[in-house]
Amino acid sequence: MFAIKFALLLILAYLIGSFPTGVLVGKLFYHKDIREYGSHNIGTTNTFRVLGPKAGTIVFLVDFFKGTLATSLPVIFHLGDHHYCLVFGAAAILGHAFSIFLKFKGGKAVATTAGFLLGYNVKFFGLCACFFIPLLLITSMVSMSSLISVILIFISSFFFHDSFLTIMSGVLVILIWWSHRANIKRILNGSENLVPFGLYYWYKKSKGQIKK
Repeated sequence: MFAIKFALLLILAYLIGSFPTGVLVGKLFYHKDIREYGSHNIGTTNTFRVLGPKAGTIVFLVDFFKGTLATSLPVIFHLGDHHYCLVFGAAAILGHAFSIFLKFKGGKAVATTAGFLLGYNVKFFGLCACFFIPLLLITSMVSMSSLISVILIFISSFFFHDSFLTIMSGVLVILIWWSHRANIKRILNGSENLVPFGLYYWYKKSKGQIKK
C-alpha cells in the first residue's frame, strides 16, 4: 500500500513540476507562445523580457511554489521520512525541465529549484538566497547568478551534515549547468541578456551600451 501511495504521489510531483506556467500565461493572457520569442525559454527571465513584469512575476511565483508544493507532498500525506522530500523535489525539477505537456522539453528549473529548497529546508533556502540575490545585483544576469550560486549551494550543503541534501545539490549542479549551455556561450562572448537593474546593467547603461 505504501509503495502504491509513494508512486502515485511521485507521479503527482512530476506533473506539478511539469505545469507549463510560462506557456499558459503567454497563450491565455497575451496570445503569444513564449517559446517563439526572446531566448525561447519558458521561464521567468524570458517572460519578463517578452511579456513584462506582471507576467514575469506570476510565472516566477507559480514555478517557485510548484517546487515547494511538490517537495512538501511527503509531509502533507504523512509518508514519514523527511528525506523523501528530496525525491519529490527532484521529480518536480525534472518535470519542469522535461515537461510531459511540452513533449518532454521545458525550462531551466531555477525558480522551481528555489521552491524545492524552501520546501526541504528553510534555513538552507535562506542561505541560498543570500548567495543568489547579491550575485544578481552585481552581475545583472540570472544565468550567471544561477551558475555560481548552485556551486556555492553544493559546497554549503556539506556544513548541514545531510548527505542526501549534498547528493541532491550535486545533481543540481549538473542539471543547472547542463541546461544553461547556451547561456554560458553568451556569457563568454558578452551577449548574455541582462535584467534591467544591478551594477553591471547600470555600468553598461552609463557607457551607452544599453538600448532605451
